[in-house]
Amino acid sequence: MALRIPKAELPAELTRNMIDQLGAVPENVEVVWHSPQVARDNLEFGSKVGAWDAADASLKSFAHMAVAALVGCGWCLDVGYFQAHNAQLDLAKASQVPRWRDAEVFTPLERDVMEYAEAMSSTPLTVTDELYAGLLGRLGPAAMVELTAFIAFVNLATRANVANGVESQGFSSACEIPLAARPQRSGAASAS
Repeated sequence: MALRIPKAELPAELTRNMIDQLGAVPENVEVVWHSPQVARDNLEFGSKVGAWDAADASLKSFAHMAVAALVGCGWCLDVGYFQAHNAQLDLAKASQVPRWRDAEVFTPLERDVMEYAEAMSSTPLTVTDELYAGLLGRLGPAAMVELTAFIAFVNLATRANVANGVESQGFSSACEIPLAARPQRSGAASAS
C-alpha cells in the first residue's frame, strides 16, 4: 500500500525537531500536515498522553503494539519497537507482541493487558466485566483509567495511519532484534 494522500511540507523547525527526536520525519505527520491544526492538536495530545505515568510504561508499550498488530498498522509497530528500545524496555518481549498468545515470555498481567487492548480495539468491543475487574484489581483505578484512555488514543493513531496508507519507515532497524510476525488466523491477514 502507498500513501493515499501526498506528503505536505512541514515547517523547517518542526522538520528539524522530528529529525532530532526520531532520526527522520514521520510520514504520518507529513500526511496529516495538510491540516496543520489537526496535526498540531494530534502532536500535542500525543505528547500529553506520553507524559501520563500512572500505568507502567511496559504495559502501555505492549498494549500499543497489540493494537497496532490487530489493526495492521506497520508504522505503529515499527515506531513501537523503536520507542521500546529507547525506553530500555524488554526488547525480547516487545518483539513478540504480535504473537503474544503463542509466546511464552509474557506474565499473566501482560497477557491480560494485551487481551484488553485487543478487546477495546474490536468492533464491537469485546471487553468483559471479568477482564476489566481483573485488571482494575491489579492496576488500581488511576492506572486503569489511564490504560483505557491510552488504548483509545492508540486506536485513533493506528486507524488514521492505516486509512491514510502510512506504512513502516524502518525506525525499528535501530533495535537489532528480530520482529515477530503475527500468526495467521483464519480469515485474518498478517499485520507484521
